[in-house]
Amino acid sequence: MRNVLNFIASVDVSPNTYFLHLELLNFMIIAISTQLLCGPSPGPNDVNPFLDAAMAQDSHLVTSVVCNLLLNYITRPRVPFNRASYSIFYDRSQNSVLKRVGSAAANIVLLPFSYLISSSSEGSRNPIADSSLQVLLVLIHYHKCLVSEGYSVLKNQVSASSDSSPKDNTYFSDNPYCRALERAIDCELDCVDKEGNAHSDQHVKLPFAPLFDTLGMCLADETAVLLLYSFLQGNSTFLEYVLVRTDLDTLILPTVPWYKERLLYQSSLGSLMVIILIRTIQYNLSKLRDVYLHTTCLATLANMAPHVHRLSAYASQRLVSLFDMLSRKYNKLADLRDGKLNIAENNSIERSSLVEDMSAELQIYTDFLRLVLEIINAILTYVLPQNPEVVYAIMHKQEVFQPFKNHPRFDELVENIYTVLDFFNSRMDAQRMNGDWSVNLVLQVIIMNCRSWHADGMKMFTQLHFTYEQESHPEEFFIPYVWQLVLSRWSYTFVSC
Repeated sequence: MRNVLNFIASVDVSPNTYFLHLELLNFMIIAISTQLLCGPSPGPNDVNPFLDAAMAQDSHLVTSVVCNLLLNYITRPRVPFNRASYSIFYDRSQNSVLKRVGSAAANIVLLPFSYLISSSSEGSRNPIADSSLQVLLVLIHYHKCLVSEGYSVLKNQVSASSDSSPKDNTYFSDNPYCRALERAIDCELDCVDKEGNAHSDQHVKLPFAPLFDTLGMCLADETAVLLLYSFLQGNSTFLEYVLVRTDLDTLILPTVPWYKERLLYQSSLGSLMVIILIRTIQYNLSKLRDVYLHTTCLATLANMAPHVHRLSAYASQRLVSLFDMLSRKYNKLADLRDGKLNIAENNSIERSSLVEDMSAELQIYTDFLRLVLEIINAILTYVLPQNPEVVYAIMHKQEVFQPFKNHPRFDELVENIYTVLDFFNSRMDAQRMNGDWSVNLVLQVIIMNCRSWHADGMKMFTQLHFTYEQESHPEEFFIPYVWQLVLSRWSYTFVSC
């Protein structure tokens, strides 16, 4: 393992070394795949000798390996041959049978790579870049589980009466590859930190600009999304770099072509994000039912709400429709709970169990509804004049808020919405239009009266601000997920070949 890592760290990819690099990367993937024989969560009895050997290398080698794997991903070296590169026919320059046999063998061995590169549908795939990223993702997400001093796993497994849990008596060793990624710096800037201290050679030095562009170009690939997440979550320097870029759409807009539900004309980036987040929430409610994903999407919307400008008509409609959908689900759960309680009225044990089960789910939807109301309130309180389409959307479906005017968790928030509705409804009534109102006419009245709108009558609530935090045991998700991505890529390669 030391020799393989030394080669990756010290030898550049060139036409002469390309295939050796590729085979060594493939060897590493196979050697460290012992994780596939372990459970979904790392345990003290797991045996991963090659991974452990990789973790045991000195920090200078680790830094160089992480740097070169990322440079391979950024530069995406091309395969240095075509199918005619190795002739199996006699040539005067090939003066021995062994050379001709070697040439024929090369054709057979390299044929799969030639096929992959020449394939028009997968021409964007790059063997060196893909394998480098796969190796890097496995390395940075590896967690070796160690046992606390004085605790015996075997003894605890034998003793069923033991009160201590194995998980409570284990810990994870430090991962040098993860630490190297988290400390990576931009090589195009002065190597000095905020305090004025020069960075040591132990930092991975990368060109952040090409890395940013490569990630934007490859975001259709889940491995690229995971690398981006790893940088944004762990590397504060790269996060700051991304936030000051003026072309953040590089990381977001490449995902637009897969959105097929509706043609989006003149849609702002903020509107697109609102649409995608609400779409994710709705899909999650109907298919996945993952509370964590739901909360994360709503928290993202809440962070955006006080700052959105010119939210599109469709995004505004989807926001109000989200509240409508959640409210119907909430009412259905409440009616179902009441009905079951009436049936179980004479059975106190069954009644108590039903109350506990139904109340928990009902509470989740109560929290979701309140959060959506707070999102709408933040837009109306802080940026209403810049979002006439939001006003139109709540006026168009104002009846969905009526049942919650007297709800103890929602009344104050709904009261703010009705303050806005009363203001604009009165302006509409004052127009004394003959005939039906068209969408454009209503919107014109709203836009005109947005100029005279003041939020003085609104009850002010503390602005919501959510900070993302990774769960306490992220390895339980990331290790299986990384290997799922690796295996899917290898399966594709084998099928193609």
